[in-house]
Amino acid sequence: MTDKVLIAPSILSADFTELGHEVRRLKEYGADYVHLDVMDGNFVPNITFGAPMCKALRPCSELVFDAHLMVTEPSKWIESFAKAGADIITIHREADVHSHRTLQLIRSFGKKAGIALNPATSHNAIEYLLDDVDMVLVMSVNPGFGGQKFIESSLRKIEAIREMIEKRGLDIDIEVDGGINETTAKLAVSAGANVLVAGNSIYKARSKKLIIEKLRGN
Repeated sequence: MTDKVLIAPSILSADFTELGHEVRRLKEYGADYVHLDVMDGNFVPNITFGAPMCKALRPCSELVFDAHLMVTEPSKWIESFAKAGADIITIHREADVHSHRTLQLIRSFGKKAGIALNPATSHNAIEYLLDDVDMVLVMSVNPGFGGQKFIESSLRKIEAIREMIEKRGLDIDIEVDGGINETTAKLAVSAGANVLVAGNSIYKARSKKLIIEKLRGN
């Protein structure tokens, strides 16, 4: 885990007609990751994009590509995203009864493995998976839609997961996704998160560079 707070703009909130240009400029704005919200219309109601989009955008940036798979049967998607250039591949615990095996599959491609939890899912659901993950993604909204309000109870979950990680002496990032703005960013970091996903708060800001600095706490 890095001590620095990392910012992962969600390109789901970007201008899709200028997506390559938007991704190219993220490093200039001070972003650390490019967050790819992948939705299949099954695990969540909406459909966004798949591995071909990841592959098309990969030459546009040297930043870490952070693929968040909100899909059923995520094991079927791992190889295509690994080959498309994703650096971190995160699956949902709720979507995969064989999460342990899928996490190992992600790592077999030399990628970092993440496990995500919906707001209603207990932190205990990943207790036996921590040895096989590089990142835990705490959803602070219900997945599938942008622009939702931060769910305050997510803070207790972040605290509980950070405690689990530290008790076992593991090196695992905690990422938070949903309703992140200047106020909730501070709360999430105080609770133990070190990677923040933000969509609307970045892409609706007059200065993307300034808002990213503020989210980071600078």
